[in-house]
Amino acid sequence: MLNKFFKSTLDYLKRADLILWLLLISMCVYSLVLLKSVSRATSVDYFRAQLFPICLGILGAIVVSMIDYAEVSNLWYLIEGFCVFLMIYTYVFGERIQGSGGVDARAWIVIGGRTFQSSELVKIAFTLTYAKHLDVLNKRGRLNDPVQVILLGLHALIYMALCALQGDMGAAIVFFSMFLVMSLSAGVQLRYFAILASMILVALPIVWRYMMPDYQKKRFVAVFNLDTDPDLRMGDGYQQWQGRISIGSGRFKGQGLFQGPRVASNVVTFQQSDYIFSVAGEELGFVGCSLIILLLLLFMLKVLHVASASRDELGRYMCFGFFGIIALQAVWNIGMCLTMLPVMGITLPFFSAGGSSSMCLFLGFGLVQSVHMRRKEMDGLHLRRQGPLRFSYKQMRAAKELKKL
Repeated sequence: MLNKFFKSTLDYLKRADLILWLLLISMCVYSLVLLKSVSRATSVDYFRAQLFPICLGILGAIVVSMIDYAEVSNLWYLIEGFCVFLMIYTYVFGERIQGSGGVDARAWIVIGGRTFQSSELVKIAFTLTYAKHLDVLNKRGRLNDPVQVILLGLHALIYMALCALQGDMGAAIVFFSMFLVMSLSAGVQLRYFAILASMILVALPIVWRYMMPDYQKKRFVAVFNLDTDPDLRMGDGYQQWQGRISIGSGRFKGQGLFQGPRVASNVVTFQQSDYIFSVAGEELGFVGCSLIILLLLLFMLKVLHVASASRDELGRYMCFGFFGIIALQAVWNIGMCLTMLPVMGITLPFFSAGGSSSMCLFLGFGLVQSVHMRRKEMDGLHLRRQGPLRFSYKQMRAAKELKKL
């Protein structure tokens, strides 16, 4: 029994992308170290609180990676129906969070006494369902039909609208990013994106005047006026102002791990989640912040590498969808901490505390591993050496073209 376990483990390690795993584990360890420092300021031990979701997420990633992503995508209609139901259920029966300045969101449900943000799971499911949508249209040669492009937009718009209804604009922006990245990777013509950009420009004044809540308007205004308006620093721009001070106080090498006075006094609100980057800036300085950016950049580049080696277009689209999640959240969160972008409640992937976000990102990571582990397969069969012959790249491409016909 023990020998069988070790054999299975060795076989998994041979097939998996170990560099991708190494980058993931490195980010998780770095995150736990930063959260251990944050725990000095509160009664909550964020290190222990985050350790469980990470362990559970790693287990989930392994399980997902062992399943053929193509087989899961064939159940797209069940996944799609469940996701829409979950988002509507959350909007109707979810936990309502009200804060200062007019914040009013209903984006969480309670499971086993713990809150779960449903949109985090739906993001990962969307990588499957939208990739399947693109793949079907691509195989039929209808990817750039105007009607089909509109339907693609509606596919994404459903989730963006449901997130907006829940009061979670951050999640809506992430879905929009996934829609753009996956559609571009599939080869949707640029003219459609030009039309979309024109429509957005026309709609922006209407959205700002009649649809955007006052507290979100204040967040946008605060970004551009923190340096000139002292009142904003104590009001709507307080979090960003204090976060930037913390990052700047670390200078090049930082004040030392577990030595940051501002971290210990909890000056920056939500420093365990939205502003974990400020903790690295204060205690580890420019070096610590650069390391976070480097790890995320290498991780994203490796995901794109997996996409380029995928056995089919479906796997490639899925990898680009996961890339879209990580890229948007990383850029927006860091930009938010540096007062370059408004606060939107977007966490830093694999670094910020948050059980639902972490575990669901691990599921997305498992899908990417599933794509990598099956890169040498076609229709469920391994392409291995048979006698003196070996499948060449051209033969693989020819087989794919025959399959489309």
